[in-house]
Amino acid sequence: MRIALGIEYDGTGFHGWQRLSHATSIQAAVEEALSFVADAPVEVQCAGRTDAGVHAICQVVHFDTDAPRSPRAWVLGANARLTHAITVRWAQVVDDAFSARHSARARRYRYRICNRPLRPSLQRDYLSWERLPLDADSMHRAAQALLGENDFSAFRSSQCQATHAMRHMQAIAVRRDGEEVIVDVQANAFLHHMVRNIVGSLLLIGRGEKPESWLAELLHGRDRTVAGPTARPQGLAFIGPLYPAHWGLPAEATL
Repeated sequence: MRIALGIEYDGTGFHGWQRLSHATSIQAAVEEALSFVADAPVEVQCAGRTDAGVHAICQVVHFDTDAPRSPRAWVLGANARLTHAITVRWAQVVDDAFSARHSARARRYRYRICNRPLRPSLQRDYLSWERLPLDADSMHRAAQALLGENDFSAFRSSQCQATHAMRHMQAIAVRRDGEEVIVDVQANAFLHHMVRNIVGSLLLIGRGEKPESWLAELLHGRDRTVAGPTARPQGLAFIGPLYPAHWGLPAEATL
């Protein structure tokens, strides 16, 4: 039997999603909790790995098990064993062909920037900070150059293990909400540090240090060394993946 879960987590204090032999990870904590409920080893596969300090609103995972447990039992049992930084929001039996990673048609991230002269104290683990005024409208206009299927080598980490840098950017928007500047991105998939590298370049445009046309130049130049710095992990949250409706997942995970 294959089970899908929706998981929310605070990435502060974890070394990212992926299980590690030398450091704490969200995957290891989730697998330990599920293995207790199943009374047998459980391994999960996720929709998208997140880095150290990055949060998730609805990470989706799947696992296979022979344990006769109801969806409610998986949710309540796992949450009873998990730290308060991780919460299983829902569980659902899915077809054996479902894959949290390969069945997803889109993935969404949000990056939040506190834009004021003084650093934030409240929510400091969930916000980045930029003391200089940002022109969110200019950032938004520049970002539209990334739409469509492109080679995102200019925004790819040197540690990225993906076989190629082609990704389809489905939507990207930058807006201001009071003291916050918010960057929302949706693509079929993302490269390692891709969102943070895009934001790092957009910050230079928002501060007026680079023209709006610069982002398109970076994209077509495919040279990571001339793009902006990698933005801090604080402020980045994985909103979650989206799947075709025929999988029958909750609305927040369905196209």
